[in-house]
Amino acid sequence: MTLDALGDWTRRQILEALKQGPRSVGELAAGLPVSRPAVSQHLRVLKDAGLVIDRKDGTRRVYRVDAEGLADIRAYFDSFWDEALDRFAAEARKETG
Repeated sequence: MTLDALGDWTRRQILEALKQGPRSVGELAAGLPVSRPAVSQHLRVLKDAGLVIDRKDGTRRVYRVDAEGLADIRAYFDSFWDEALDRFAAEARKETG
C-alpha cells in the first residue's frame, strides 16, 4: 500500500526533497546519509507505490513527485474527515429532532 512506502524515514526525506522539484538519484543521495544504490532502492519502492515517476535524461533518471499518487493519499485521509462529519451531522440531527 502507498502508506507502507512512507513508513521509512529515508523515503519520506526523498519525497520531501522532491517537493522542491525533480532530482536525479545523485542529487538526492547528496542530501541523505545513505548511498546512491540505497536511494535507488528507496525510489523503486516509492515508484511502485505510485508516489514518484521518472524520466530518462541521458544516462540518468530524474524523479519527481507523482501528483496522482499524492491525490490518492489525500483522498484516503479525506475519507476519514467525510465519515466523521457525516456521523457528527447525524448525531446533531438526533439531538435537534
